[in-house]
Formats: sequence, structure tokens, C-alpha cells
Amino acid sequence: MISLRLWTCPTALKRISPQLYRHLSTASGYSATASDGPSASEVSSAKAYCVDLLRKYDSPSYTILPFIPPSAQPAYLAIRAFNLEIARIADQVSTPQVGALRLQFWKDNITRTFAGSPPKQPVSLLLASVLSALRTESSAGLSKSWFMRVIAAREQYLNNVPYATLEDLEKYAESTYSTLMYLTLQALPLHSVTADHLASHVGKAAGIVTVLRGLPLLAFPAPPNHHSNSKGLGMVEQQRSRAQQGVVTLPLDIMAEVGLREEDVLRKGAEAEGLRDAVFKVATRASDHLITARTMLENLKKGEEVGHAFEHEDEEEHQYELRHPSLDNGAGKMVPQRADVERAFGVLMPAVSTRLWLDKLQKLDFDIFREELRRREWKLPWKAYFANRRRMF
Repeated sequence: MISLRLWTCPTALKRISPQLYRHLSTASGYSATASDGPSASEVSSAKAYCVDLLRKYDSPSYTILPFIPPSAQPAYLAIRAFNLEIARIADQVSTPQVGALRLQFWKDNITRTFAGSPPKQPVSLLLASVLSALRTESSAGLSKSWFMRVIAAREQYLNNVPYATLEDLEKYAESTYSTLMYLTLQALPLHSVTADHLASHVGKAAGIVTVLRGLPLLAFPAPPNHHSNSKGLGMVEQQRSRAQQGVVTLPLDIMAEVGLREEDVLRKGAEAEGLRDAVFKVATRASDHLITARTMLENLKKGEEVGHAFEHEDEEEHQYELRHPSLDNGAGKMVPQRADVERAFGVLMPAVSTRLWLDKLQKLDFDIFREELRRREWKLPWKAYFANRRRMF
């Protein structure tokens, strides 16, 4: 078995197997050819690629695209497409080692993109264009560390290891879906503790729901595709059967609390004793975050404080500008919170699709294996329209 140390560097991998390197590089969208900056045609093609990626694999994000301010839509597309590229790695590779290599490619891609020499990869090219525009139009920018944070969170659970606790699942959602929303807020550009606070709750709810939606697919994965014309992949093919074993990604503390065993889920599916109770408890946590976000919005509409402090406010990446004195109410408190939320509301729209899915799950008595839960939500476009119009979800 190849040492993992050799999987972290494309040059080292070339010395092992040029055929394997070329296969994995092409599959991951990685190009070793540097660029002095994307041309207009490259940016246009990259944008079309990202739109198509969202349309195929993330219909809720595609549906709410029109509600993102036009100036931030290219950034939104790049950020959401980046998330899809990273999230799909676990489904595309046969072993964790290959997945780790793909993630290393993306770490390199992000580093090179922020350095101004993006690889010839559509998401990287669009992101490079966004970064250049932000530098030109304002002093604002996107946080490279937040992109790396998303990759690190995906890498931690690349092998579908279970979440030890419900709090661990929340941390994962914060490091992925909340962080994607922080990045989009930066692209507006908007640096607001209130907007970030709302994004944290909405992102945690969306992340938890994403894990719940994926549970049936991970418990009963599709059979592997054995048809491959690639050479030099015999070693990784030998490990494919292990990668295709079913897993249950519900938090272990919740499973223990309700008496749910993984082997029962893998044998009995929806009829496993305790499964619905476990799904209910996890879904309730997601719903609680949406309720909290809605309460914050209601308080702001009344001219009141949001009600509780933002637990991530002191993290290094969250940096907020001092308000102009004219925006101060004279008592040392900032009053443009509602204005911030007005600007940020389109970014918070994932709350609508998350709420719709949770409502459907409840109507189906928390039967996570029901096929209806994996269908596109036809109500989303008009629900999103009215939510955006009323500034409430």
C-alpha cells in the first residue's frame, strides 16, 4: 500500500505512476498549467460551468440565485460550485487515499488562485475573477482561510466516519454551510455581526439537513462502476468493496440515547427500531436553529436586540468595521442592523429550502427513507419569492 505521504504532492505521485497521476488530475479538474489571469471568454465559460453544476447537483442553491444581489452572483456561483466539487469527492473516489489526493489538489488550487495564478479549472478561474473584481472595486475580499476550513471539514469526514455527538455535527455544519454563507456575505461586501450571526444559524440548519438527506444514500450506496479504461488503478480497485460498505452517519450519542444500532439500519432500513426517534432528535436541532434565526428577524423588525450573543464573533476570521458615528444611536449601540439584514437576506435564503424539507420530513413521520424526501421541491421558487418579499422565513 502506498504511504499517504506520497499522496500529498503531485510531483511525488508522478514518480510513482504517471498514468495514475494523469487519471486523478483529470478527474479532479486539476491542471498544472499556470495562468496569468483568466480571460473574458474563460470567465464566461467558467460561469456557465458553475451554473450547470448547481442546476444538476444543487437545485435549491440554483433556485435562489436570482435573490443574490447581481454584483455578488459570480462569487455565489464560485463558492457554491466549489462546495459541490469538494462534497462530490467522496462519491467519486474508490478509497480515502484517492479522496485525500483530490482534496490536496483543491488546497493547491485555492492557494494558487489567491496568489493570482489560478489553474485551468472552471471554479478556480471564476473565483480568480471574483477576487480580482473585489480588489478593484473595494478593499474587501474573501477569506482564504474559510475555503481551507471547508476543505478541512470535508477531509475530516471523508471516510464517512460517524459524528460522535450532535454537537460535532453542528460544528461540521458551521465549518461548511455556515462558512459558505460567510464567504458570500464577504462578496456583497458586508461585514456585519448580525448578518454573520443569522448565517451561522441558517448554515447549521442547512448542514444538519444535508447530512440527514444523505443518510439513505450512504446506508445503501449504489453499486460501483467497474467499467474503466484507466491503467495503473489495480491497487485502488482492490479497495473499492470496502469503500462501498453502508454506513449510518447519525450522531453516536443520539443513536445510543434511542437504542438505535447501525447494523439494524443496514439490515432493516426504515423499519430499524429507534431510527425515526433518532432522525426526529437530529431534525429538531436543525429546526431549532431556523426558529432562532426567525426570532432574531422578528426582534429586529420590532427594533429590539437579536436576543443573544454570536458565539463565533471572536473568531479571527470574523472582522467587523467600526460604524460611522452618524449611524450610532447615541448610546454606543449600532442601529443599522436591519439595513444589514436587508442587504444580506438573499444570502440567508437557504433557510427556505431547509424549512420546506423539514416540514415534509415531519409530515412523513420522520421516515428518512421515503422517496419524496429526495425529490426536487416544486414549492421552493414561489416560497422563496414570498420569503424574500416579506424578509421573513
